[in-house]
Amino acid sequence: MTATRLHIMRVNIKHSGKTHSIEVDPSKPATTFKDAIYQATGVPTDRMKVMIKGVLKDDADLSNLGLKPDQNITVVGTAGPLPSAPTQQITFLEDMDQDQIALAEGNPAGLVNLGQTCYLNSTLQALKTIPQLNVALDGYSTTAGTPESKVTNSLKNLFSGLNQTADAVPPFAVLSNLRILAPQFAETDNAGRYSQQDADEAWTQLLSALKLSLGQSGGNESIVDKMMGLELTSKIQCAEAPDEPPTTSKERQLKLQCNISINTNFLSSGILDSLNQQIEKTSPTLGRMAQYTSESRLSRLPQNLVVHMVRFYWRRDIQKKAKIMRKVKFPLQFDTIDLATEEVRSQIQPVNSAVKEILKERDDRAKIIKRNAGKATSDDATKEVDIRREERQKVEALVKEKGIDSETNVSGMYELYAMVTHKGASADSGHYIGWTRKENELPVASGQEEWYKFDDDKVSIVTADKILSMDGGGENSVAYILLYR
Repeated sequence: MTATRLHIMRVNIKHSGKTHSIEVDPSKPATTFKDAIYQATGVPTDRMKVMIKGVLKDDADLSNLGLKPDQNITVVGTAGPLPSAPTQQITFLEDMDQDQIALAEGNPAGLVNLGQTCYLNSTLQALKTIPQLNVALDGYSTTAGTPESKVTNSLKNLFSGLNQTADAVPPFAVLSNLRILAPQFAETDNAGRYSQQDADEAWTQLLSALKLSLGQSGGNESIVDKMMGLELTSKIQCAEAPDEPPTTSKERQLKLQCNISINTNFLSSGILDSLNQQIEKTSPTLGRMAQYTSESRLSRLPQNLVVHMVRFYWRRDIQKKAKIMRKVKFPLQFDTIDLATEEVRSQIQPVNSAVKEILKERDDRAKIIKRNAGKATSDDATKEVDIRREERQKVEALVKEKGIDSETNVSGMYELYAMVTHKGASADSGHYIGWTRKENELPVASGQEEWYKFDDDKVSIVTADKILSMDGGGENSVAYILLYR
């Protein structure tokens, strides 16, 4: 008994985006191990594929597989009761198309288009990637009957449902409650069909409802402000009266704007253009209207940073929103330290440098894996867990030493995690698609990170090179809302 227990170890079972830690005894039959996986994941053993040096067979000898503590093991299969005998011919993995493979591997569920609702579907998929929002929704409970609370409750139920299925889900409740909250989303055309709407307007309305419903996290700060609220400190100086003392003010917002002009080539320059403005107001020293320069910088860096690419403007001649097609490059890793106030910049500089070094080292490890034909061993996975633990400890020590608010972005470095794109020439037409980053336990070569593409109910996988290619220049899909975290 004692000798047998010495073999027992814990391994990490990866299934449908979740990780389960279970015990395995290599001296026991493989079927015992599969039963333990079933208890954790709900995937019946008859439809379960355990990926250890290929697919684990029932008669395999676990003691010969070299299992190691905390090893990551992928399990493929759908949880639930056993299916009836197949009525169609079995399709093997190598014969599946991209969408079929996505379903077989437990990729996230898509959303059914309920009639010109791609603007909402793409927005919902991006919102769902915010970890703090999911936690807040899980704990949400109310008896209030306000339109905002109904939207929030329907979001909670939708996100919960998406986590429990691989089939596309129709967002009926969210859509109907949104149309009650903001009637413009119920507009129809001359034929009585629902009109296309703006994804950014849907994003704004949903966050407004969440902010009112989810309440406060402590003090006077709302939960939504805590997770994604940025603070701008503005300095206003009279250009015509240099001796006039400047005024400063602070403002909270939930997103940055990236203005796009004929000179805008990069995301950072478009954001700076929106932060640096020329305004006209009354000068107390000159006694008349005068020109002022307003320079705003980030005095609070949120954990989740939203950037709205301002691509639509109103054209009076055609009486509708037209689209700015200009190519504007955006990064997968976004360093915002130059957008911060001097005080914030000096505070986070050491952490910023440390995180850049960590990212460089990860890129070096990814190149080694790529040189090995992209194959990573279980030793690589085990080492990566230890390395990332040390990375976190290094950053946490610096944060504590510098006294930085740990509920903000402590380094100024962000990673692109979700995106909404628009295809077409007008906000009143075209097509919206959502894109979200896929989690990786091991470092991946730059540009090869995998992303999910949510084209309504169709879910597929692309690489980051595809994401970076959607920077504008035509009527094809172009980045519209960027979510960094």
